[in-house]
Amino acid sequence: MNIKPLIIGNLVARLPIIQGGMGIGVSLSRLAGAVAKCGGIGIISGAQPGYLEKDFETNCVEANLRALKKHIKKAKEKAGNGIIGVNLMVAMNNYAEYVKATIEAGADLIISGAGLPSSLPKLTKDSSIKIAPIVSSLKGARVIMKLWDRNYNIAPDMIVVEGPLAGGHLGFQKDKLQIETKNFNQTIKDIIMEVKNMEEKHNKKIPVVVAGGIFDGNDIAKYLEIGASGVQMATRFVATNECDAHENFKKAYLSCKTNDISIVKSPVGMPGRAIHNNFVKNTESNISKKVDKCYNCLIPCNPKETPYCISAALINAVKGNLNEGLIFCGENASKIKEIVPVKVLMDTLEKEILQY
Repeated sequence: MNIKPLIIGNLVARLPIIQGGMGIGVSLSRLAGAVAKCGGIGIISGAQPGYLEKDFETNCVEANLRALKKHIKKAKEKAGNGIIGVNLMVAMNNYAEYVKATIEAGADLIISGAGLPSSLPKLTKDSSIKIAPIVSSLKGARVIMKLWDRNYNIAPDMIVVEGPLAGGHLGFQKDKLQIETKNFNQTIKDIIMEVKNMEEKHNKKIPVVVAGGIFDGNDIAKYLEIGASGVQMATRFVATNECDAHENFKKAYLSCKTNDISIVKSPVGMPGRAIHNNFVKNTESNISKKVDKCYNCLIPCNPKETPYCISAALINAVKGNLNEGLIFCGENASKIKEIVPVKVLMDTLEKEILQY
């Protein structure tokens, strides 16, 4: 299969591969910069990027905003002329401040999900940054496109369709994952057709990018074949030398088996996919750890009622303390057998697409 570049307005990625944003701290400047340098699009996670800053415990928001800007600038330096974006969750507290910091630091793209980013065009209206919502259904795509069209007279620069095999928080109810998996290809085709109407109205190309459960070049080629403009991959990039997570975190992916990957209940009520370790077992047994420090990260979270602090659990994991950490992963994490440089992974994916 011939490989067409992923074009988002005036941004052109030689390879139609976006490295998905992984928080907390799994995809920061080192990983994002390496992916962008190899011709893909590198994404920094906006979830607590300042967790290593000296004042993080006492001045969380300021530490995060400072670190976010620092990582964007570092990634841009590493990437050369490559494209660097940021993943921002709508459910974050101080969402508008993170959008502003992302723009000020010179990022090229914002990808935003965990809720519908209905206000994103307003927050970015005076900038040239590209904006892309994450949706998980045709209904979600319709709603966000109509909102942006009606309220701001604009269309998304790109749409990311995230399926039920993704890692981390999922946009589906647990009891619907199986049927949504079965119907996912049709959902993608339906969204592509729906997007065409908005493309005609606004006279612009809106690439549709598929995310969730994509493991190799064959998976990428199959989605390109049905009409997608590119893919977003996250899990595969954990097993790279440049991934910003601790080596223990990466090795957890290497050692996990298919039946080690489970759907967990996040303290904010959303299902998520993670490696079933001692931490997850304790949460399932209602052995909760008292939340004595609130990082004020997510809007729906009440520290007085939550069984555990998701920020603390994710920070423990990314620092390598796996027994007390939540290790988010995609459905295909168990297929990973080695840790390689980003360039080796990108070259392998490119070769597999070409041979498809």
